[in-house]
Amino acid sequence: MSSTPLFTTPRPPPPLPLSTSTTHQSPTVDRLTFLIDKSKSINHLLQVHAVLLRHGLHHHPVLNFKLQRAYSSIGRLDYSLALFERTRNRNVFFWTSIVHGHAQRGLHDQALFYYAQMLIHDVEPNCFTFSSLLKSCPIEPGKALHSQTIRLGFDSDSYVRTGLVDVYARGGDLVSAQQLFDTMPEKSLVSLTAMITCYAKHGELDKARLLFEDMEDRDVVCWNAIIDGYAQNGMPNEALLLFRQMLAARVKPNEVTVLASLSACGQLGALESGRWLHSYIENNRIDINVRVGTALVDMYSKCGSLEDGRLVFDRIKDKDVVAWNSMIVGYAMHGFSRDALRLFREMCAVGHHPSDITFIALLSACSHAGLISEGWRFFYSMKDEYGIEPKIEHYGCMVNLLGRAGHLKEAYLLVKGMKIEPDPVLWGTLLGACRLHGNIALGEEIAEYLVGKNLANSGTYVLLSNIYAATGNWEGVARVRTLMKLGGVEKEPGCSSIEVNNMVHEFLAGDRRHPKSKEIYMMLEEINNWLRAHGHTPHTEIVLHDLGEREKEQSLEVHSEKLAIAFGLISTQPGSTIKIVKNLRVCLDCHAVTKLISKITGRKIVMRDRNRFHHFVNGSCSCGDYW
Repeated sequence: MSSTPLFTTPRPPPPLPLSTSTTHQSPTVDRLTFLIDKSKSINHLLQVHAVLLRHGLHHHPVLNFKLQRAYSSIGRLDYSLALFERTRNRNVFFWTSIVHGHAQRGLHDQALFYYAQMLIHDVEPNCFTFSSLLKSCPIEPGKALHSQTIRLGFDSDSYVRTGLVDVYARGGDLVSAQQLFDTMPEKSLVSLTAMITCYAKHGELDKARLLFEDMEDRDVVCWNAIIDGYAQNGMPNEALLLFRQMLAARVKPNEVTVLASLSACGQLGALESGRWLHSYIENNRIDINVRVGTALVDMYSKCGSLEDGRLVFDRIKDKDVVAWNSMIVGYAMHGFSRDALRLFREMCAVGHHPSDITFIALLSACSHAGLISEGWRFFYSMKDEYGIEPKIEHYGCMVNLLGRAGHLKEAYLLVKGMKIEPDPVLWGTLLGACRLHGNIALGEEIAEYLVGKNLANSGTYVLLSNIYAATGNWEGVARVRTLMKLGGVEKEPGCSSIEVNNMVHEFLAGDRRHPKSKEIYMMLEEINNWLRAHGHTPHTEIVLHDLGEREKEQSLEVHSEKLAIAFGLISTQPGSTIKIVKNLRVCLDCHAVTKLISKITGRKIVMRDRNRFHHFVNGSCSCGDYW
C-alpha cells in the first residue's frame, strides 16, 4: 500500500466560502460538518479538507470521520483509506466506516481484512460493523461472522439478523435463511425481499408469492425479486403480469426490472410486448447501456425479429463479449450460419476474446447448416488457440452437428471418448439422430443403456417410441409406453403460442378451450381443403399410435402449431406476418403444411421450435428442410 501523502500538497485548491461574513475567521466545527455533508464532488471535499489542514482541524474526530466517510461515498475509497491510515486513536466508528466502504463495493476480502485488523487492535465491533460486513458477504465467512454475532450478543439486532438472512439466502442455504427469518420479531422490507429472492432461487414460487402478497409496502427491489423469480423459473406470463401490476402501482422500474421483463418477453416470443417495453425504456430515459442493449438483442432474436435485434446491436456503445455473443446466438438460432461466422470474425478483429458461450453459438450455427469441417475447426480451436476446455454443451453441439449430417458412428465415438461423463441430454441428442436416420440398432443400444442406468427421461422414451413407430414396430411402441407408465414418466405435451394484440394465446394438440374455438376449427377445415387441393399427403408415418390411416390424419390435423396458425389467420390482418412459438421440435407434417400455408395465403410465418427458427415464405423454409 502506498505511503505517499495524498493531501499535503504545497498549493491546495482555493477554499469554499465558510461564512457569509469574513473568511479569515476560524470556521466552526458545525459549519465544516455541514459543508462535508453537502459536498457532492471530489473538488468540494478537497477544498474542505484543505481548510481542515490550514486550521489544524484535520485530527478532529468528528470532522475526520465525516470526511473519511464522504470520500468513500463518492467512490474515492483510496482517499478515504489514506485518511484512515493517518487517523490517531481509531475507534469502532472509524474501523466500521472503512469496512463499510469496501463491502459496499463488493471488496469482500479487503473488508474482512480490515475487520481482522480491527480485532487485532483490540477494538470491539458493534452491530453496525456486522451489518456492514454482511452486505454481499459470501456464505462461508458469513457463517463465521454469524458465530461471532452470537458470542457478542448482536444476533438479535434487526439489521444484523437481516444481513444474516441475506447471506444465507444468497448462498443458497434455504433452511438456515428460513430459520433466521421465522425467528425475527419484526420483518423489515430488506429481510422480506431477501427471503423472497431465496425462495425464488430455489423454485419455491408459491412461498415467495405468499410473502410478497402479504407485504404492505413494496419497493422496486422487492418487485424485481418476484418478477425475476418467475422469469428465471420458466413462468414468463406471470412475470409480465406482475410487471404490469408494478406499473399500475406506480412503482418506477429500473434496469433490473427491464432485464427480467425482457427475458420474459423472449421466452414467450412476445414481440409486441417486447417492442412496447423497448419504447417504455426509451421514453422513461432508462439508460440503454451494454446490459440493457444486450437484453434487447436477445429478446428481439428470440421473438423472431432479427432485424430489430441487429439495429439495437449496432447502436450499443462499448460492446463486450456478451453483447457480441447475443448477436451471434441470434444469427445461429435463425439459421443464418454464415452471418454468425462472419460476425465472429468481426468480433475477433476488434480485439475481443471469445468465451465458451461464443463457441456454443458457433457450433450451433454449424449444426444448423451441416458445416462439419468448420465445426471441427472451431471445436479444436477452443483449447488450442483460446485455452477454453470444451464443456458438455460443446460436445452436445458437435454430436448434434455430426448426428444430423448422418455421421452417427463418428458422433458415437466422440461421446464414448469424452473426458467428462456424458449426460442424458447428450445421449438424447444422439438418440434423436438415430431416429432421424433410421438407425434402430444403435438407438436401441443407447436407450437400453439409459434405462439401465436410470438416466432415461420422457424424451428418451419418446425418441425410442418414434424409432419403433417409424418401422411399424407397434409391439416395441407398446413396450416403451408400458415402461413409461411403470416409471411414472409423462410425455411433455406439445404447446404452441401466438401473440395477438399484446396477449399471448396458448394451444395444446386438439385444444378446444379457446373462446374462439369454433372459428379456429372452421379455419382449420378451410386449411385442410387448401392442402388437399394442392396435393398434400399427410405424413402419417410419424404418428406414434397403431391407428387407421384416417385416424392418423385426424391426429395430425389438430397439432398445436396448426391451431395457433389457424387462430393467427382469423385474428390478424391479411398479409401480416404470423409468429408462432412451439415448445417441442416441429414435426415433419406441420413443417410441410406450414410451407404450403405460407404459399397459399401469401403470409410469412415465423416459427420458433425447441431447436431453431423457421422462416416460411412462399412455400419455402429458411432451414432448407434441414432441421
